[in-house]
Amino acid sequence: MKKALIIGASGGIGSALCRRLEKQSVAVTGLSRSSVGFDLTKPDTVSTALAALEGPYDLIFVASGALEINGAEPEKTIRALSAKAMMDQFALNAVGPALVLAQAARLLPRDRRAVVAVLSARVGSIGDNRLGGWISYRAAKAAVNQIVHTSAIELARTHKQAVCVSLHPGTVRTEFTRKYAGRHATVEPDEAAQNLLSVIEALAPDDTGGFFDWAGQPVPW
Repeated sequence: MKKALIIGASGGIGSALCRRLEKQSVAVTGLSRSSVGFDLTKPDTVSTALAALEGPYDLIFVASGALEINGAEPEKTIRALSAKAMMDQFALNAVGPALVLAQAARLLPRDRRAVVAVLSARVGSIGDNRLGGWISYRAAKAAVNQIVHTSAIELARTHKQAVCVSLHPGTVRTEFTRKYAGRHATVEPDEAAQNLLSVIEALAPDDTGGFFDWAGQPVPW
């Protein structure tokens, strides 16, 4: 039986991923702050929880993240920048996933294909940024893309069949996006989960270190 580890399992996308995988007879381990106190912003809880796990996992998916943290909305201009808000964004959206990736090698098989996926966002693309704004969130997502890309290089040295990627889920209809969807087309979490799992299924080792959207198309760095 295949095994999956979902970080952020109680969120909109995370919970939908768990349901989808369980329907496929995958043994799912879900970690989240609300269910087991797993907090990506607290390194001790991350290291303790991951150290207690026994792999290998065929899929590790970091589905955690936030656009607003402690009531700080995305900045419309850099003049609205708050150092605290920016540090909060990096702690959750960049450092947190990095703490998981730091232990990924131990939790993945070396004798077969496995995937590590981290939720990113198209707004983290430097090449695709045409509107500006959202400085802290954009920068944190750009940082996590670099973290994923660098981790993929290192992972490939010991896990030849592993795939480590950033994924953009599109605009998903969750509490996370409720105030910011605007005119963007949105999809339900279950559809987003299906899309992301389809992309994961199609990934090959040569794709490791990449950044892909919900349709499997590469996103510019």
